[in-house]
Amino acid sequence: MPNVSTLTTEDPVLLVQLSDSHLFAEADGSLLGLKTAQSLQQVIDLVQAEQPHIDGLLATGDLTQDGSVEAYQRFRTLTAPLAPFGRWIPGNHDQVAQMREAAVQSRLLEPVVDIGNWRITLLNSAVPHSTPGYLEDDQLQLLAQSLSEAPDRHHLVCLHHHPVSVGCPWLEPIGLRNAKEFWSVMDRYPQARAVLWGHVHQAFDQQRNDVRLLATPSTCIQFAVGSPDFKVSGEAPGYRWLRLQPDGTLQTGVSRLADFTFEPDYSANNY
Repeated sequence: MPNVSTLTTEDPVLLVQLSDSHLFAEADGSLLGLKTAQSLQQVIDLVQAEQPHIDGLLATGDLTQDGSVEAYQRFRTLTAPLAPFGRWIPGNHDQVAQMREAAVQSRLLEPVVDIGNWRITLLNSAVPHSTPGYLEDDQLQLLAQSLSEAPDRHHLVCLHHHPVSVGCPWLEPIGLRNAKEFWSVMDRYPQARAVLWGHVHQAFDQQRNDVRLLATPSTCIQFAVGSPDFKVSGEAPGYRWLRLQPDGTLQTGVSRLADFTFEPDYSANNY
C-alpha cells in the first residue's frame, strides 16, 4: 500500500474530518431550513483559517441528501483545496453509484491509506434503502486484512454508523447493527488505535480499552445530545481535526462556526 504523501514514519499526520454535509443537486438546497452547501462552505473557510497545512481529509458519509451526481461534484469541488488527499465513505443517504461517478479519475473511494506511521481503513457500513448500518462480510474481511497486513503501523478505522451507544435513545436502533462482529475483529489487533464515524451529528469522545472512539458534528444541522427523541439543537456546524503521532497517540478536537444562529423549521422538509 503506497504512501499518499512524502511524510515519513517519524512525522505526525494532521487530518480533518468532515461529515454529514447533506448536499443537494441545487446549490441552495436546504435541510430543515438550513442551506447545506452554504454551511459546508462556512466550515471549509473555518478549516482553512485554522488548519492551513492539512495532510488529509476524511469525509465520513452522508455527503449528500439526495444522492445526486451534482451534489457529489459540488462536494468534491468545494473540498478539493483543503488537503493533498481525500477519502469518502457512504452514509445511509448516499448513493454509491452516483458517488463513484463523481469520484471518477480520483482515489477518493480507495479504502486503505498509509500515511506517516499510520494506516487508515475506511469501511462501507451503508445498506441500500436502510437507515441503520451493517458491515457485510467483505467489509469485515477488508478490516481484518488491513489490520493484519500492517502490524507495525497504528490504525485508524472509519465508518459512517456508530458502533457504540452515544447516549441518544432514538439513535440506538439506527447505528451499526452488527457492532459485535466489528469489535470481534478489532479486538484481535492491538495496533488498532481509534475508530471515527459520522451519522450522529454531534461530538463524541470516549475510550474503549485502548481504542479511542470519536464522532463529529455535521457541517449542517446538529442533533441534540442525549435527546430521547429526534431533536435538532442550536449548536453550530463544525469539523474535527486529528493529529496522529508516530508513537500511536493522537490529539483531536472539534471546532465550530462562531456567531451561528439557526432555528430548525421542522415543516420545511423531513430529515
